[in-house]
Amino acid sequence: MSENSYTMKEAMLYSQRIAQLSKALWKAVEKDWQQWIKPYDLNINEHHILWIAFHLKGASISDVARFGVMHVSTAFNFSKKLEERGLLEFSKRDDDKRNTYVELTQKGSELILEMYDHYYDTHHSILEGSLALKELYGRFPEFLDVMAVIRNIYGEDFIEIFERSFKNFKDSIVENENQQLIVER
Repeated sequence: MSENSYTMKEAMLYSQRIAQLSKALWKAVEKDWQQWIKPYDLNINEHHILWIAFHLKGASISDVARFGVMHVSTAFNFSKKLEERGLLEFSKRDDDKRNTYVELTQKGSELILEMYDHYYDTHHSILEGSLALKELYGRFPEFLDVMAVIRNIYGEDFIEIFERSFKNFKDSIVENENQQLIVER
């Protein structure tokens, strides 16, 4: 073992702390997410694929897999199910015949927008759990340290896609005077 700037005990404690906290956070996120998408007969992978296609304005299956943190075959198989439901279309690009791309159909876009309109119809424990920090600091947690770790694990490409999709998402949302969200496409 080479010389490290940490002890075996520190490494083990850090890994276990991240594992426990990540699992607890994921369970809450998963429950919130499943409750939100249940009325639309979607699972989390299907919703995530629709979300990625919507905000990246079309993406390759490889991009969907990378950004959706799923295997390429998983991204492809769930995309096929969405295509069968008329929510996605597959295509090839003239300048890139090797990759398969997915884009939302009109029906898929309408479904995403409808889901946004009904976001508050379900409980969101992650949101509720974060409100005390928002009130205290005037903003939601930003997770800069977590983003740095994710960048080191998945690479700069992942973070670039993440940032681009969230910029597209942020730029597409307008809140009216009644605090209703309007998503512009």
